[in-house]
Amino acid sequence: MSKILRYLILIPLLLNLHAFSQDQGKTKIQYSGDSWEFNKQIYEFGPRILGNVVMNHDSAFLYCDSAYVNEAENRVHAYGNVRIKLSDTLNLYSDSLRYDGNTKIANAYSNVRLIDNQTTLTTDTLVYNRNTRIAQYDYWGKIVNDKNNLVSHHGYYYTDKKEFFFKDRVIMISPEYNMYSDTLMYNTVTETSYFFGPSHIISKDKKDSIYCENGWYNTRVDIARFRDRARIYHETTYLTGDSMYYERKNGFGQVFRKALMVDTVQNIILMGNYGEMQRKNGFAYMTDSAVSVLVDKKDSLFMHADTVRATFDSAQNIKKVFCFYKVKFFRHDLQGMCDSLRYQGRDSSMTMYHNPVIWSDSNQLSADSITLTMLNGAADSLKLYGSAFIISKDDTGSFNQIKGRVILAKFRENELYKIKVLGNAQTIYYAREEDKSLIGINLAVSSDMLVFLEKNQLKSITYIDSPEAHLMPEKSVPLNERKLKNFRWEEKRRPLQKSDIFIW
Repeated sequence: MSKILRYLILIPLLLNLHAFSQDQGKTKIQYSGDSWEFNKQIYEFGPRILGNVVMNHDSAFLYCDSAYVNEAENRVHAYGNVRIKLSDTLNLYSDSLRYDGNTKIANAYSNVRLIDNQTTLTTDTLVYNRNTRIAQYDYWGKIVNDKNNLVSHHGYYYTDKKEFFFKDRVIMISPEYNMYSDTLMYNTVTETSYFFGPSHIISKDKKDSIYCENGWYNTRVDIARFRDRARIYHETTYLTGDSMYYERKNGFGQVFRKALMVDTVQNIILMGNYGEMQRKNGFAYMTDSAVSVLVDKKDSLFMHADTVRATFDSAQNIKKVFCFYKVKFFRHDLQGMCDSLRYQGRDSSMTMYHNPVIWSDSNQLSADSITLTMLNGAADSLKLYGSAFIISKDDTGSFNQIKGRVILAKFRENELYKIKVLGNAQTIYYAREEDKSLIGINLAVSSDMLVFLEKNQLKSITYIDSPEAHLMPEKSVPLNERKLKNFRWEEKRRPLQKSDIFIW
């Protein structure tokens, strides 16, 4: 080609690289280079441009070592150190590229890099549509954004929104955790991940993990909101609910509707329709139909209150459980109610405050405060302090009563068998024959008392220190003297099934 013809091609581009020539309403690709070759038998596609190739099409600039240009079809094949400057911040690099000026679609091959500000996408093949501003890859791509690395099998990058959409085997690697997902969208400006399928977030030390199927996670500030079967695991405990808000750095979490917290070491479950976890401050609580479950293989204890609060030990396991206001609990062999309650996991003890009542078989136990100790999931002992009462109703409707300042009771196979009364011990007991006919009413007072039961029936009473006992005929005991002072029979408030714990 003569020098005159070469200059005729170069001059328009050199004078104004942003100028466009129109052909039937379509912008033509303009180009320049060090040399130009054309042989129709060899280069059927079009002429070959060599050395420092520069092309311009609708404000986009393409640079490469060599290129073939088909002016009739407005297409380019570029090779060697290919770069397209798509905008001030967006650049596409590859070993080779095919660009269609009519559709504005670029197909990049081998060592492909799409760089946008602080984000770099690396893959083997990539399709970029300048009309939609969407980049697409179909066989593994890697994105590096700040400290986050993402890998997926398929992906789209919406360059105008700065959002990546990943599909199939998505992996995000950060300094503190790894993220695995089926479908994920990632915003490079906010550094927020959006989940649209089964997703796992696992800390590098493997102590914490998160699972959800819908939600978002801001990786810059470690704040997230999860939905659809969301769970947060921390060593031996996990938190779940319909939806959750979570601040990972300080361990603060909120759970909405069907909230559930499980401690697999202490075998304790907290439930409610709203829950809060504050690991940094060492506690969590549930409200709105709050329930605490002391899990046992044979028979679990279900406990309801307005608010259920748990504190953690240094290993982040539940150490204590506090139930506030209108407490009721149910187990098939044990029920109770009080105003507030504390459960201590160390010795499996439960302390009840403000008008506490416990029912065990036919016995009702009450006092100013009560401490119940469990052993291997079964009731082991009871301590009743202040106006302590044990009342049982026999088949005839009469009430056998034991009262004292302090009562210590022992269980065997979940049945009361030993009762020790300390201080101002009093009893009213209806002595009967085997056919239930009444012998008389035993009225007794002593300083202390020891009572043994067998199958919830009186076996023996031992009065200790200054006893005074009288077996009186029924007619000799007025009705107003057949009940000890401060007698309360609360059978109507006894929870007879698990759902009754919600009825105060």
